[in-house]
Amino acid sequence: MAVKLPREMTGAELKSMLKSSINLKSLGGVKCPELKLPPEDLQWWRDAKVGMFIHWGLYSILGRGEWARFNEKIPKEEYEGLAEEFIPEDFSMQEWMEIAKDFGAKYTVMVTRHHDGFALWDSRASYEGFTSANHGSHRDFVKEYTDAARAAGMRVGVYYSPMDWRFPGYFDPEGLPENAALMKAQCYGQVEELCSKYGSIDIMWYDGGWLAHKGSDTSSAWFWEPVKLNKIVRSYNPKTLVNPRSGYEGDFYCDEGSHEITGKILPVPWEKNMCVCSGCSWGWMADDPVSDFDWLIRMMVNVVCRDGNWLVNIGPDRNGKISREIRDRMHQVGDWLREYGEAVYGTRGGPIEPLDNVYGATSKENKIYLHLLDVKAAQGQWIPLEGYRIESASAFRGEELPFEQREDAFRVDVSLLEAAAEEQPDRLVILTLDRDVERQEAAEVYFTGRE
Repeated sequence: MAVKLPREMTGAELKSMLKSSINLKSLGGVKCPELKLPPEDLQWWRDAKVGMFIHWGLYSILGRGEWARFNEKIPKEEYEGLAEEFIPEDFSMQEWMEIAKDFGAKYTVMVTRHHDGFALWDSRASYEGFTSANHGSHRDFVKEYTDAARAAGMRVGVYYSPMDWRFPGYFDPEGLPENAALMKAQCYGQVEELCSKYGSIDIMWYDGGWLAHKGSDTSSAWFWEPVKLNKIVRSYNPKTLVNPRSGYEGDFYCDEGSHEITGKILPVPWEKNMCVCSGCSWGWMADDPVSDFDWLIRMMVNVVCRDGNWLVNIGPDRNGKISREIRDRMHQVGDWLREYGEAVYGTRGGPIEPLDNVYGATSKENKIYLHLLDVKAAQGQWIPLEGYRIESASAFRGEELPFEQREDAFRVDVSLLEAAAEEQPDRLVILTLDRDVERQEAAEVYFTGRE
């Protein structure tokens, strides 16, 4: 029987299809059917919906962002001297996991080594032994993290950057091939350590496969040989999810940054990566303002209604501490999820296509959760829906709402919600149907990245 190949779609077709603000990173990665996970192996991740990202390293001492060494041209010896100061006081990973649970996260992803080359574990593969185990605290923070995450019931993700500014060969891989080969060997050795020393890794989250700060992760695949690299990952856990940032196409796509999400439901697994603060830095900055609660909830709703996951970053300070303002905001979002999580966890986006800034929908079993971002604009709207008969409509844990349905659409009288005194960033209506919503599996599409 012939193998069904995914339909190839250019970046221009993707934009036209979605008419969306979603900007997927690293399109056109190397294909390898042998590595591609089947939909059932992604189900836990797609059901989880909410994750917490953690950026922490030497840059947290400076408090000027994770790119400080490169942007400020800090000399190698001066920057690497910070390793002796990286001694977090009165800190344990349990604190982070308490925040993650409080936030409502079901998985976490921690930066284990950023572009500066400093590894947060006892890495024998590290060039010049540039690790937290060899300097300062003499601690293996990856072990502490993986142990604490599992104890908290979290799925475990590790972030790893293949690139390393310490190697001149990174900036000129063809002119300095021997030096670049040392960097590549470090990458392979460290990825194997992360996958072999700390139990089963659920997510391998790469970043920074591009060379010389040019091109993209996919245009540098010739150098990293990402299929070979990720076969190492899968040799330790055949079901580890891999993002597309190593140059291999990966198991899910990523949209990075704090821009608003608009457009249609995305037909492939994807994740929104953003910061709980302003987004001007992923690493800790003392005066980085925390995002507004209503804006965060609306962002989450816009993501899950388009069938995405929401991975939200925190930046601990040099001592691994999170500010009270960030903790309070994470708790506030978690409180919302503790009340309304039924409409988020375990759902899929749709079957109703979102109307930007007005409504979107999630669904599971025989229920559609209609998320109203603008109750006034939604009042009286005929909302497209075919193939299902609505048996009832009600406010979330509230009274039934009048509705009308025709063959191709319905409308609900939400004047009761509009009249409610308390303002909410998302008003929920539950539609109970005559049968379960048909879940659409991911489309067999290969985004080439070409315009």
